[in-house]
Amino acid sequence: MSRIDRLIAELCPDGIEFRKLGDIADLIRGNGMPKSDFTEAGVGCIHYGQIYTHYGVWATETISFVASETAAPLAKVDTGDLIITNTSENIEDVCKAVAWLGESQIVTGGHATVIKHGQDPKYLSYYFRTPNFLAQKRKQATGTKVIDVSAKSLAKIRVPVPPLEIQQEIVKVLDGFTRLEAELEAELEARRRQYQYYRDALLTFDERTDADASKQASKQASKQASKQARWMTLGDISSHISSGGTPLSTRPDYYDGNIPWLRTQEVDYTDIHSTAVTITEAGLHNSSAKWVLANSVIVAISGAGVTRGRVAVNRIPLTTNQHCCNMEIDPAQAHYRFVYHWLVNQYDDLRSHGHGNRSDLNIGIIKAYPIPVPSLDEQERIVAILDRFDALVNDISIGLPAEIKARRQQYEHYRDRLLTFREAA
Repeated sequence: MSRIDRLIAELCPDGIEFRKLGDIADLIRGNGMPKSDFTEAGVGCIHYGQIYTHYGVWATETISFVASETAAPLAKVDTGDLIITNTSENIEDVCKAVAWLGESQIVTGGHATVIKHGQDPKYLSYYFRTPNFLAQKRKQATGTKVIDVSAKSLAKIRVPVPPLEIQQEIVKVLDGFTRLEAELEAELEARRRQYQYYRDALLTFDERTDADASKQASKQASKQASKQARWMTLGDISSHISSGGTPLSTRPDYYDGNIPWLRTQEVDYTDIHSTAVTITEAGLHNSSAKWVLANSVIVAISGAGVTRGRVAVNRIPLTTNQHCCNMEIDPAQAHYRFVYHWLVNQYDDLRSHGHGNRSDLNIGIIKAYPIPVPSLDEQERIVAILDRFDALVNDISIGLPAEIKARRQQYEHYRDRLLTFREAA
């Protein structure tokens, strides 16, 4: 029997009391504070969007600040308070919590709620990540494209409230898992920085002409040529470039067939071996969707947030929606993996070429985008090196990513077990 089990048997022999959040805490809804209010220094603040993009279970420092006069009317967050996101695009992120453990008072703004309570702050923040809490917030959530759980609805959610001694013991165990995962994440981040350094170095070339190449006969000249390349465009090295299409969503007979159909959100720096959605032959023939050969380079030319400009390689023949640019690379000109790595490295620059209100890309922009083209032997050498780095930092089946995945699963298993209680009658 663990210490936690002994404490529960001793202090709560008849089970754990469950209470509505509104009965054990004051919930204060924030307002205001757009990102345009941020300053270089001042009063620490946590924006609701940062809770599910930056912060973990707890925080002792903020990454953003506002001026003192801006902070004055905002919701105040004291040490031990929780901040909850009331709004998100998905049910998983809405109501995500961060416990504020910093020494000074900070503030938060709209789409967030401050929870002032008498429990262990980490205990509550951990509990708000459990399947039990997820099931309850689903019932309180409203909206489709934007999911919202109001402070009033949040107050109805029931939480287990064991004695503080039990809460603190649970936190000790879960903190151990969190520290281990953080150490692994830090090591992985160091590996990614190393990968970025080598990728930048390997994909930096001088320009050469065909006449230059013909004169390189000596060993020294050949060595120097390894960092030289002809500059061409993606259109020059592609045998075919196309976009896709979307069958009518009102026609169920166009979907759930045997033709893989790739959507933009699935273009995410990885090899595509399957798609979440499939279409039928009827859907293919009655839309602009078209077959794309395996080992093509696919670029998301539009999409929300960071999606636009992302790259993938399809390892199977498939079709795509109209927001994908699909390049079948001419093997006599370039190795498709070399093109993939080049575009991964050019993500920020490629996005800067977008047009329109959403800065979308298009096939014309992609065709005209420049790429260095060294010899095929040199391309294969670069691909071999970068593919090994890519696997080490991104492949969840090997190395650090695999270990982090295993630790996270172990942590979630114990978290959910430790935070599941027999309710008192």
